[in-house]
Amino acid sequence: MSGFRVLDLVKPFSPFLPEVIAPERKVQFQQRVMWTIITLLIFLVMSEIPLYGIASSDSSDPLFWLRMMLASNRGTLMELGISPIVSSGMLFQLLQGTKIIHVDMQNKNDRETFQTAQKLLAILLAVGQATVYVLTGMYGPPSSLGVGVCSLLILQLVFASTIVILLDELLQKGYGLGSGVSLFTATNTCEQVFWKAFAPTTSTSAKGTEFDGAVVAMFHLLGS
Repeated sequence: MSGFRVLDLVKPFSPFLPEVIAPERKVQFQQRVMWTIITLLIFLVMSEIPLYGIASSDSSDPLFWLRMMLASNRGTLMELGISPIVSSGMLFQLLQGTKIIHVDMQNKNDRETFQTAQKLLAILLAVGQATVYVLTGMYGPPSSLGVGVCSLLILQLVFASTIVILLDELLQKGYGLGSGVSLFTATNTCEQVFWKAFAPTTSTSAKGTEFDGAVVAMFHLLGS
């Protein structure tokens, strides 16, 4: 008779967690490409949708240098990026590697329970991060925002993180190509590089009005 294990604590939560059902047969390559493109489009759209209820986001960004690595975009639904997934995965890999938790990856039930535990922790981390972001005044003083708006901001961030977790699971279960974490990071990096090169928006500096995109600004200077 097997003894009690830490992973057994996760089993009661399994029916309440959203899940992507594994395909019953092998997904064709064309369909995998299609699902990968759809997944990345959803990620890009969410990266451009601003959070509702923000009072101000003009202050300095303390996470500026980490955002590209975490596929994060400030002030949008992708504020948290892939940080809950990465943090949860790293923690469970550490626990498994140090034998603090015992998992038999050859056993289907153990493998599914392990993945469920990672998903549950990722959602809990998203709740914690969202709460800290809102209460520390990243989107404006909580006293000015009010309880309703603060709660709405937290719900938006947690909902968006849950969608990212499911998109990553969709790709990992064979519907798409590659890992969601890697694809989201690469997509976010490409988007940032493309925007900084070809952005048609302008900003005012000591030299006057300038284009934000480096390539656009170069041709504008050459033509002036």
